[in-house]
Amino acid sequence: MLKQLILLFILSLPLAVNATLKPHSDAVTAKRLLSDHDKFAKQYQAFSPTPQDVALMQKLAGKEVLVLLGTWCHDSAREVSLFIKLLDESKVELSKITFVTVGYDKRDEAGIALAHYLQYTHTFIVKHNGVEINRVMNNSH
Repeated sequence: MLKQLILLFILSLPLAVNATLKPHSDAVTAKRLLSDHDKFAKQYQAFSPTPQDVALMQKLAGKEVLVLLGTWCHDSAREVSLFIKLLDESKVELSKITFVTVGYDKRDEAGIALAHYLQYTHTFIVKHNGVEINRVMNNSH
């Protein structure tokens, strides 16, 4: 009986270790999001933007965009992938684009999410000359 309990304990150890792991939280590139996360890649491939969608992206020309997202969040997978596809199709010239992944606690290692008062994943923050001019957040809450 003792041997069976020890064996059960040993076999369940990997489950306990994996349960404590947090999702990645750090700056990441669009290319890495699409290559490392199937949900993002599938959404990207399935999306066909309209010419009007592509043209609207030009309003972001010269702006800085900060994207705060959770790789664990299905809304982030959908919306951020669509945004990446629109960036690629429109070839809009942004002054800067930053993708920051957050953990379940909506924090990242560098403190970017906290500094920008992240409430919901996903959040797109548009800045001009370093000043926030627009914020688009997940509205499914």
